[in-house]
Amino acid sequence: KWKGEGTTQNLESIVIGRCYDYIRIVNPAVGEKNCSQIWEAFKNAFINKDPCSILPEDYELFINLTFHTIPPNKSLFWENNQLLVNSFADRGRRYMSLGDTLFGFVGDFLNWCGQADSPGLDYESCPTTMECENNAVESFWRMASVIYAQHSSGVIHVLLNGSADGGAYPQPGFFADYEIPNLQKDKISQIVIWVVDDIEGPDIDSCGAHSVKTLETRLKTLGYDVTCTDNNKSVMFLLCVD
Repeated sequence: KWKGEGTTQNLESIVIGRCYDYIRIVNPAVGEKNCSQIWEAFKNAFINKDPCSILPEDYELFINLTFHTIPPNKSLFWENNQLLVNSFADRGRRYMSLGDTLFGFVGDFLNWCGQADSPGLDYESCPTTMECENNAVESFWRMASVIYAQHSSGVIHVLLNGSADGGAYPQPGFFADYEIPNLQKDKISQIVIWVVDDIEGPDIDSCGAHSVKTLETRLKTLGYDVTCTDNNKSVMFLLCVD
């Protein structure tokens, strides 16, 4: 038995349903997609395999079937504030975070894994990243993050949590390890960092200090035009409403 929670119940119905929800209602501009084919590609990435030997490239067919362009200036990267990002991006209306792309939308907040030598899903337990890095969910988000970063363009936004334990810019982290290295420099005009503290939360990190300074230095060294703002007003308004 693994330490992580098992596969989300009704996974197949959720994935196929989310796919249709996305192409019909959330973002019909992406055009027709074959949702049952997308489910098969998703499932075949990890089914019948040791749940600790799933690689990002196992999701390649899934990514190819769900892929669509990400509008310029709409990319929103983040760490440690998923719910805030979801409401701020507003399903692609304001920004298109990874969870607002079809490939991210399908997997958001779900859990899944298969079993070696069995075509079934494991509803009892799945490995955590502490138990093994090459698990089905971790590898899925690595692949999705790489593709998302590679296809982001224009002005890039990064929303970080200034109240997060250990700093706003975690290393290791998805942004540090999979997204920054895959940004395409020639397609990006500017990187805008927003560091937002939780309401009444501690002010642990801010622009020009601690881990944010590390991030700013890294991006500038890579040759990007970087700006950073503390407690961006529009994001703060949203936090206040909540």
